[in-house]
Amino acid sequence: MAKDTLANEKQMVLFELGTETYGLDIASVHEIIRMQPITKVPKAPFYVEGVINLRGRVIPVIDIGKRFGFEKTEEAKNNRIVVINIKDTTLGIIVDAVTEVIRIPAESIDPVSDIVTSGQSDYLQGIAKLPEKMIIILALDKLLMKDAELVDMTAQDEDVKQEPASIK
Repeated sequence: MAKDTLANEKQMVLFELGTETYGLDIASVHEIIRMQPITKVPKAPFYVEGVINLRGRVIPVIDIGKRFGFEKTEEAKNNRIVVINIKDTTLGIIVDAVTEVIRIPAESIDPVSDIVTSGQSDYLQGIAKLPEKMIIILALDKLLMKDAELVDMTAQDEDVKQEPASIK
C-alpha cells in the first residue's frame, strides 16, 4: 500500500519568486546552495548571471526571475542557487528562497488552463491546490534546455553573438 501512495504523489522542492510559490520535481534538483560570487560571461543572454565554481565544476547560473520577465528584486540572505540537472546539463537557478520539500498528491495537481498559458509557456506543468496555498509546478527542462545550449555556446566561443531569447 505504501508503494501505491508514493506512486500517486510527487515530491517537490518549493521555492519563492516574489510573492508566488513554485515547485520543481525533486528528481531534477541536484543540490541547494547559498549565494556565492558569480563570474560574468561576455555576450550571455540577459537572464544569465554568469558562472560559479562548484567544487571544481563550472556551473552556469540563470536568474529565473529575469527569465520569467519579473522585475529584479533586492538580494537577500534567503536567496539561494538551486543546482539542477537537465538532460546531462547542470545549471544553477537563482530563487528568492527555498521553503520546503513536500509530497503533493497527484489528484491535487490540475493542468494549467489554455487561457493562462500560451505557446511560450509549455514549461508550466500544472497548479497544485493545497489547503494553505497554490503552487505553480514547473518543468524547467522545457524552459532551460535552450538556455543551457546558449550558455555552452557563449562560454566556448566568445565570437558567437547572442540575442536575448524569447521563452518558447
